Amino acid sequence: MISTAIRVARVGSAAELAAAVLMLAGFPAIMVAALIPSVPAFAAATAVTYLADHYLHRQGSYLINRLSKVRAGLSIRFLIRQLLLILLLARLDLSDNLIFYGATACFIAFYGLQAPHGALVTLIRNRRRLPVATRNVDLASRIRIPDAPPMGLLNRSAEKMLHLDLAAVVGILVAAAMDFALPGFIGIGVTIALGSLYVLALMPYVSRKKIPPNADEVLATVDDWLRDYKPETVLYFSGSKDSAYQVNMWLETMEQLDSRPLIILRERVILQNLAPTTVPVICVPGGVHLMNMDLSTVRVALYAANVGKNIHLLRVPTMKHVFIGHGDSDKLASVNPFSKAYDEVWTAGRAGRDRYAIADVGVRDEDIVEVGRPQLAPIQKWQGTPEGPRGGAADGYCPTVLYAPTWEGWDGDPGNTSLMLAGENIVKKLLKADPPVRVLYKPHPFTGTVLAKAGAAHQKVTALIETAATERATDPRFQADAAAQVAAKAELARIEARIAVLAGNGGDKGDEAEASRDGVVDVAKYEEIARLRGEWNDAYWRSFPVWEHRVVTGAEPRLYDCFNVSDAMVSDISSVVSDFIASGKPYAVTDSAEVGTEEFKRQNTAVRAATILSNSAAELGELLHAVRDPAADPLAEDRVELKQYLLGPDEPTSIEQFNTAVANLAIKAEARNVGQESRAAASAAEATTKA
Repeated sequence: MISTAIRVARVGSAAELAAAVLMLAGFPAIMVAALIPSVPAFAAATAVTYLADHYLHRQGSYLINRLSKVRAGLSIRFLIRQLLLILLLARLDLSDNLIFYGATACFIAFYGLQAPHGALVTLIRNRRRLPVATRNVDLASRIRIPDAPPMGLLNRSAEKMLHLDLAAVVGILVAAAMDFALPGFIGIGVTIALGSLYVLALMPYVSRKKIPPNADEVLATVDDWLRDYKPETVLYFSGSKDSAYQVNMWLETMEQLDSRPLIILRERVILQNLAPTTVPVICVPGGVHLMNMDLSTVRVALYAANVGKNIHLLRVPTMKHVFIGHGDSDKLASVNPFSKAYDEVWTAGRAGRDRYAIADVGVRDEDIVEVGRPQLAPIQKWQGTPEGPRGGAADGYCPTVLYAPTWEGWDGDPGNTSLMLAGENIVKKLLKADPPVRVLYKPHPFTGTVLAKAGAAHQKVTALIETAATERATDPRFQADAAAQVAAKAELARIEARIAVLAGNGGDKGDEAEASRDGVVDVAKYEEIARLRGEWNDAYWRSFPVWEHRVVTGAEPRLYDCFNVSDAMVSDISSVVSDFIASGKPYAVTDSAEVGTEEFKRQNTAVRAATILSNSAAELGELLHAVRDPAADPLAEDRVELKQYLLGPDEPTSIEQFNTAVANLAIKAEARNVGQESRAAASAAEATTKA
């Protein structure tokens, strides 16, 4: 019942639900206490609403946002408390007392301060919001951008200002309880003084010296930088906060380009969630600003997602446009008809080309280029089952099986993910496997965002794995090297501390304008952090027993790191399967829609060398047998052939193929531009002759 209530209220936890209930029930309780009247009851109920309200704001609760939509927003809730306090004083027969008039005047004056406070905060934020936000673009030497106000003044400013009434409320309640006005007037004085000081503290930041230049000057400065930098290849991306991973996966590839790279983003929230990179980044929310930006030197534009805002760059004829996507799979999204809007579509291998031919969505074969998957370089090739014990299981080696299901998709088709129909069965069979295996569970970050049922299935799988991990820790067959784990955890702490020192507060600039001004990466620090992250990953896996079941969420460790410590994988139709094939390890894919093994293989190229699972997961034994006895693996040769078909040859390397494709397309773009200039010159000459 609690889980249902959490889902209906759209809160994140039982504690958040409890806070919401207390806050909503607290206001009627305050009214009852005022009518009785009872100062202690009023004080207790008021304290509950203050604390619950504050907690929900700290959690960023969805409920708080909804309350503002039904005219029960933050300011209204504070006003109701104050009005009920006036009612309490009246019911206590204090309406002729000075404290009654003082309280009334205080709350009127306090609300009088809200207008200049709100206006100043809004004005400061608007004036400091640049038309573009940047990283690794040298704005500091080209334009004056003053420091941001202390974040304490602007962060959660409305909540902070309103909470200044607490001194007055406490003082008035004490005065009412003691029938002595002095504490009330002290509290009133503190509230009005603090509110006035807050307003005065904001005022200097609206002066000309404290605000950045206007939009036109900033845009002109960015254009000047573009003319000096002369970008040649652009990675363009637009999407929601949760889709930031789609652009992050291409950052390392952009850093390895032979041409001068630039990343263009369309949403500020994507910039906030962009991984560190040495590539210059420009975030341009406004379509008009983007279309007026000087990108005359760009010859190749790469698109990682099919979204409506792509049109703002697709309209530029002087560059060639390429859809590179954010994964290579047999999902329908991989053969979107929108792809024919691009000059070329780049796929990992021959499979992508054939996929478009079969789909017949208007993408011509001559417009498809096979470039491999540069992101797969970190995936280690399978060397077979290691010899000897690894983890202390009584029978020796304990293989690791990764369960990495995809999410439910925007259409909610139950065939998209195995999690809802087969997830529990898969995990139960893996946990009960004999000889035993270790289970790693790495869910898709979008899981549960469309279907609550998918989120519930994820919670069940998580609970199963955590319970099994607890039980295994007490199993005498499994022994941990406590000293090694302590050393690894100490190493983790050391690495994290060093990364924190290197990163500093670079990600916590005062505001977007200041971050843009100072957002040029220190390459030496960046390279050291990258090295340390590799060491962190190694220490992470050594910090717990290699037989310990584990749920792996968040950005670290990465999915590919999970690939490298696993001996096999169970997944769904997604790019995860195509990527895992690069390892050469055995894998299984769930036919969640239960179309049948042959039809499933016919429809989905990436599963042709996989163990096909039904929703009962009865076939898991075949996968585990292949892991335990590689010599008897019937699909080993099929995986080698499929790997080349899906991902292309190992030589030349994928990044070499990618750079070649960029260079070839840049030549085509330049040839087109030269041709246009020649035709324009010829037309002008002809017009002059006729004149």
